[in-house]
Amino acid sequence: MGQKANPIGNRLGIIRGWESNWYGSKKDYASKLIEDHKIRTYLNARINKGGIAKIVIERTLGKLIVTIHTSKPGIIIGKGGGEVDRIKEELKKLTGKEDVQINILEIRRPELDANIVGDTIARQIENRINFKRATKMAVASTLRMGAEGIKVKLSGRLGGAEIARSEEFKQGRVPLHTFRMDIDYANVFAQTVYGKIGIKVWICKGEVLGKRELNPNFVGGKDMSDRRPGEERRPGGDRRDDRRGGGDRGGRGGDNRGGNAGGGRDNRR
Repeated sequence: MGQKANPIGNRLGIIRGWESNWYGSKKDYASKLIEDHKIRTYLNARINKGGIAKIVIERTLGKLIVTIHTSKPGIIIGKGGGEVDRIKEELKKLTGKEDVQINILEIRRPELDANIVGDTIARQIENRINFKRATKMAVASTLRMGAEGIKVKLSGRLGGAEIARSEEFKQGRVPLHTFRMDIDYANVFAQTVYGKIGIKVWICKGEVLGKRELNPNFVGGKDMSDRRPGEERRPGGDRRDDRRGGGDRGGRGGDNRGGNAGGGRDNRR
């Protein structure tokens, strides 16, 4: 049954928090819910190429706080912050509220976010790049950034075929039944000239063993969720160590290749 449930909704209150934080009474709950949907739909259409991962909406008395998690903050902020101001005015008109605040959080590792990975594959398919090539490149870059596993499923008229079909690409481990496993999920669409192609992405970022902060503005993945500069530098240091190790291995490999090459020359003589 792990295949049938949404991995994000399945983990709410355990290792994931809600992306809408507000209280609604019986009278105004429905109207607030519809307003949230309108805000998300509008922002995703308005900032089409902004690399939006998620939109967190918080409400206090008379105040609306919208936090946009994005891999390209420069596109949303615009020159001198002009674009943000325009978006804020448009949201005021859409919601009818005077006090609207927009926060923008940068995602340091977009390869580990399912929404951005799915969106990248969708844009490439729309630009007529082979879907297998686009998916394999996305899978490789996600695993390179430290994910434990990734699964991508594409459905529709793949490659412009007459009959719709679905194909799945999987590497590593993606245990959907394990609630403590941090699994990011996204369902995006590629609108091609021959129809709509659905793309589902599951990314496994590892286990969460301790108590986790459920505020979605602070949780972004494994231990990489903290946005403190010191925390961000440590994984970079690890990668540099890996590169140095790779260099040593390459050196040894070079010696072996030299020996093999020499052996080959002796055989030829």
